[in-house]
Amino acid sequence: MKIMAAVLRETNGTLSVEEIEIGEPRRGEVLVRIAASGLCHTDWETMRGQQPCRLPAVIGHEGAGVVEAIGEGVTLVEPGDHVALSWSPNCGHCFYCDRGQPILCEVARAANTRGVLFDGTTRFASPGGDPIYYYSLVSSHAERTIVPEQAAVPLRRDFPLEQAALLGCAVMTGYGGAVHAGRVRPEDSVVVIGCGAVGLSAVQGARIAGASPIVAVDVNPRKLAWAERLGATHAVNGRDADPVKFVQELTHGRGADVAVEAAGQNVTIRQALEASRPGGRVVILGKTAVGQEVTLPFTSLMGEREIVRTSYGMSRPRQDFPKLADLAMRGELHLDEMISMRLPLAEINRGFAELQSGNVARAVVVLAIELRAEGAGERSLAAADLAADDPPRE
Repeated sequence: MKIMAAVLRETNGTLSVEEIEIGEPRRGEVLVRIAASGLCHTDWETMRGQQPCRLPAVIGHEGAGVVEAIGEGVTLVEPGDHVALSWSPNCGHCFYCDRGQPILCEVARAANTRGVLFDGTTRFASPGGDPIYYYSLVSSHAERTIVPEQAAVPLRRDFPLEQAALLGCAVMTGYGGAVHAGRVRPEDSVVVIGCGAVGLSAVQGARIAGASPIVAVDVNPRKLAWAERLGATHAVNGRDADPVKFVQELTHGRGADVAVEAAGQNVTIRQALEASRPGGRVVILGKTAVGQEVTLPFTSLMGEREIVRTSYGMSRPRQDFPKLADLAMRGELHLDEMISMRLPLAEINRGFAELQSGNVARAVVVLAIELRAEGAGERSLAAADLAADDPPRE
């Protein structure tokens, strides 16, 4: 089958939107027609060569769509299911899966490093037959993808798929960072440092968990305004004020019960540690470029603090994605407000430029497929409808 996809052929360049071939799903695999795919900063880091990736590759790891076909032995989904894709599928039987740590699955890690699926091969190819590799076992910046069945998480069909795409990475990571890793409880004081899509989701997780106060820290006024709309009680621009001092003054000199770092900078990691109270909990979600060192004075680590580094918010996607969808449908988790730009696949590089400039919370590529929830109307939101992008919401 021929599909259009965004292919990364070399780093420090742009994506090539081109026609490629996709095969059929094999045993344990699922063919998904992508409805929407979020543009994540990790994608951009990979494009810049800051994160390893076997090239050429179809990138993207934050997608949602509809199951079109299933391979032999698939039992978790069936054709017609609406699914959000998880970039962390697991085999269920390796050393780490057996010990309740599926995010560390050895089978998935080996496959991801090689840019292939669990059987060691790829389903993508150029028109001439040369292999094109996978990215995070998802490769969602394409009209269709084939993933392990464990990566396709079924959702209620009245949940909009362009919002469902955000569950796959940013929302799950940020929400889980606050609720699962941070263990935020009612009336806890929380500081979130870095208010991109992950940080904004952490703010929402803290709000839903009943935290107060919730302090948002960033150097971008636009992001701070978004954070306040999504639940932050206070906003601090790190260029204008010392966020550590601000949090301490707000909490009677102690510091926050929970500090969530979502920027991936040496300075913000230190701020998260020092803005937390002795005996508090520090959750590090952000990441630096591969090989970059982080330096800290040892005193930042003292005070009986619990320090957690997690890549996916200690999540269990098959349990958590449906719960997040329910929260969104009840109006508690605000996802549409996080989508600052919708654009067709052909304009994906413009979306990444806006992401890097800090103008969007999340840019979402919307593909030519029915996106409205079942029963919500007949209008089909096709790629042709998206020539004019939605301006970032102020």
